[in-house]
Amino acid sequence: MTGALPAAGPPVVAALLGAIVGSFLNVCIYRLPRRRSVVWPASACPNCRRELSWYENVPVAGFVALRGRCRTCRQPIGWRYPIVEALTAIMFGAAWWYYGPGLLLASRLLLGCALIVLFAIDLEHQLLPNAITVPGVAAGFAFSFFTEPGWISSLLGILLGGGLLLAIAEAYYRLRREEGLGMGDVKMLAMVGAFIGWKLTLFTLMAASFSGTAIGLWLIVSRRGGMKSALPFGTFLAIGAAMAATVGPMFLDWYLGLW
Repeated sequence: MTGALPAAGPPVVAALLGAIVGSFLNVCIYRLPRRRSVVWPASACPNCRRELSWYENVPVAGFVALRGRCRTCRQPIGWRYPIVEALTAIMFGAAWWYYGPGLLLASRLLLGCALIVLFAIDLEHQLLPNAITVPGVAAGFAFSFFTEPGWISSLLGILLGGGLLLAIAEAYYRLRREEGLGMGDVKMLAMVGAFIGWKLTLFTLMAASFSGTAIGLWLIVSRRGGMKSALPFGTFLAIGAAMAATVGPMFLDWYLGLW
C-alpha cells in the first residue's frame, strides 16, 4: 500500500498542473475569437467586468465555491470553465501515466491542449484561429526530429493532412458552388499531421468523418437540422485526433494484422 502512493504521486502532480493549464486554456478559448490578448488584462467577469480574486481562479474549486455564479453580479458562470479544467487535469495525469516523462509526453500534451482549445472555439464560433494551428504545425514538426513520429512521417502528415482537405474543399466547391470546408480545417489537420504522422492523420480524418456523419444524420432524423446544416468540422477533427493519438496505433496494428 505504501509503495503505491509514491508511484501515484507524479500523475497526481501532473493532474494538478493540468488543472492550472486548463484555466489558461479557458482564457484562450474566450479571448482568441475576440482577438484579445491572452496574457493581459487579468481575468474578469465577462458580465460585470470585475477583476477576479485569486481564490476565484482556483481551477474547479473556485467554480464550486461560487456555486457557478459571479460573486458580484450573480450571473451564471458557464459550465465550460470547470469542464475544460477537469478535462485538462485528467489528460495531464493520464498522459504522465501512459507515456512517462520525456519529449513524447510534452509533444502529446501540447497537441492535446491545442485540440481542447480548437474543439471549444470551433463548437461555439465555427472558427479555428491561426494563432493555434500555424504555430502548432511548426511545433509538431520540430518535436518530430527528436521523438515520434519522426520528421519524414511528420512532413508527410503535414502535406497529406493539409493537401487532402484542400483537395476535398476544392472538389466540393466545384461541384456545389459553395464552401464546404474552410482553410482553418486544412491548417488544423496539417497541424495534427505534424504531431502524429501521416498514418494516424488518415485515421484522424476517417474518425472525424464518421463522427460528423453520425451527428449530421442524427440532426436530420431528429429534425433539428437539414442537409445544409453547418457542422463545426474542426470539432470532429479534434475528436478524431484525440482518438488517433491514443487508440490509433492499436487500431492500425490490429488492422494491418488482418492482412
